[in-house]
Amino acid sequence: MTPVTKLSSPQELAEVKQKTLSALETGCTRVLVCGGTGCMANGAPAVMEALQKALDERNVPVRVDLVDDSKEGTVRLGYSGCPGFCQVGPIVRILPSDYFYIKVTPEDAAEIVEKTVQKGEVVDRLLFTDNDGKTYAKRNELPFYRDQVNVVLADSGIIEPGDIRDYIAKDGYKAIAEALFGMTSEAVIAEVTQSGLRGRGGGGFPTGVKWGFTQRVQSPKKYVVCNADEGDPGAFMDESIMEGNPHALLEGMVIAGYAIGADEGYIYVRAEYPLAITRLRTAIAQAEAANLLGDNILGSPFSFHIHIKEGAGAFVCGEETALISSIEGKRGMPRPKPPFPANSGLWGKPTVVNNVETFANVPKIILNGAEWFRSFGVEKSTGTKVFALTGAVVNTGLIEVPMGTTLGDVVFKIGGGIRTGKGFKAVQIGGPSGGCLTTEHIDLSLDYDSLKAAGAMVGSGGLVVMDEDTCMVEVARYFMQFTQKESCGKCVLCREGTKQMLALLEKIVGGEGTLEDIELLEELAVAVRDGSLCGLGKTAPNPVLSTLKYFRDEYLAHVVDKKCPAGECKAFKGYRIIEEKCKGCSLCARKCPVGAISGEPKQPYTIDQETCIKCGVCFDVCRFGAVEK
Repeated sequence: MTPVTKLSSPQELAEVKQKTLSALETGCTRVLVCGGTGCMANGAPAVMEALQKALDERNVPVRVDLVDDSKEGTVRLGYSGCPGFCQVGPIVRILPSDYFYIKVTPEDAAEIVEKTVQKGEVVDRLLFTDNDGKTYAKRNELPFYRDQVNVVLADSGIIEPGDIRDYIAKDGYKAIAEALFGMTSEAVIAEVTQSGLRGRGGGGFPTGVKWGFTQRVQSPKKYVVCNADEGDPGAFMDESIMEGNPHALLEGMVIAGYAIGADEGYIYVRAEYPLAITRLRTAIAQAEAANLLGDNILGSPFSFHIHIKEGAGAFVCGEETALISSIEGKRGMPRPKPPFPANSGLWGKPTVVNNVETFANVPKIILNGAEWFRSFGVEKSTGTKVFALTGAVVNTGLIEVPMGTTLGDVVFKIGGGIRTGKGFKAVQIGGPSGGCLTTEHIDLSLDYDSLKAAGAMVGSGGLVVMDEDTCMVEVARYFMQFTQKESCGKCVLCREGTKQMLALLEKIVGGEGTLEDIELLEELAVAVRDGSLCGLGKTAPNPVLSTLKYFRDEYLAHVVDKKCPAGECKAFKGYRIIEEKCKGCSLCARKCPVGAISGEPKQPYTIDQETCIKCGVCFDVCRFGAVEK
């Protein structure tokens, strides 16, 4: 791949854009294989290899560079970022026809090349088909995408993250040029402030206001820090942005640096994101070579350098002061505020800390204006939000919707409803320290203020859907186990309070809970929330408090009735063989790990309740529905 040579002006940047567009318009077919982590793990590299082989066997010329000297009839084969619809990967997208192929295997490669690349015909069997049997050939026609509005994810799945020209062709780095040569730092901050952009990492603090604080502090050295420590186990928004469009993050950070007067930035990224790190390093090298990062960017007096710091996977390092401590080489532990990072952050210098999604919005705002950004969302929560939609829904993956979209629209329109055919019960939103929403919140607006009023939060953007077979007490226990383990231990209330809360929850799901335990659990939750030092401790009780508020009857059933209404908690499970349905096949007896099942062949079997460990293997293996729980 030919690198972009050093650019000395906005005019030269515009020339690269035009040359790239010209090349793409020269009869070039693009075959883009999803290169997101999910698809890569699910076989995308093998699909890529098979497509390359199929093209070679048919003597189809493959374009290596996005330059204007290519001939008609060439094919550009490459990896894209994550298109979002993760459950149907590996995904192959064909441009300009925009055919969207799902669950592609290496065996499909020859047909794709022969029919679609060479003849322009669609391969029907690789298209998405809904429950009504209707097929959809193009990406934007799919029900999963129809109600989405893509701003941050607009180019992910379309461009190749490893080629800076592809980003430039989509007006990449144009925002830097406009800021450096047409706006003062104050004007940049004013535009971001007027846009209403709030931090997408969970706190929701106005981005422009934060930048303004830092800009006004007099200091010869300032820093920009990107929080890419995405610790929520149900979230992968930042990861996908870094993998699919890393230059958008870099451009947003450079603009932030110009706005506050910083010349250096750090991306604090989880070491568990190796693909994201690789693509970030490639993007940084390409941007430096093109003079879009480093000294005297685009021939201007402004310089900005970006470094990558790999984190060790501590959830607490998502808190900005703990993250800063980790970059400095110290143990990642929060410190009291004030002083805030805007005044004293990295190495005691004024520092702006925002997350990946926040920075990725900034170039769009500079290019299109504050009012354009405000056209999405609601008054106090403008723009769009990326969510990781997972759990018991038909369609799972990465989605982007305007702030203010209702919970029902996300679950039932984009998500396609409940996969299991069961009833909708709840959504866990905001990560391990988020809250649970119920059927009464179907029409709730997904924005910062509405969610806070309901006892939840936008948080990281994880959105886990649960059906009626989910035990909400167990949900609270699961997330409390996570946050207790991730507590740094600095303050007593978080360290000891979460430990005691977890013990009470385990007692309740273990069938030994009392009414007094529920009362104590609630008291502890409030104390931990009000007295903890950092955001982790203050929000850790949210799953407990929200489930106590909306599902208190389930807690009471566990401690009074000694049963789990959802039938999920092991302590309350019991399995019985229905004599009339049992065929005497002995499969359950052979699979039982403790020998609790006995009987004679072709005769009904029985379960010894004293020996049974309630593992459920018998229920799972029975082919006749003879085991009930």
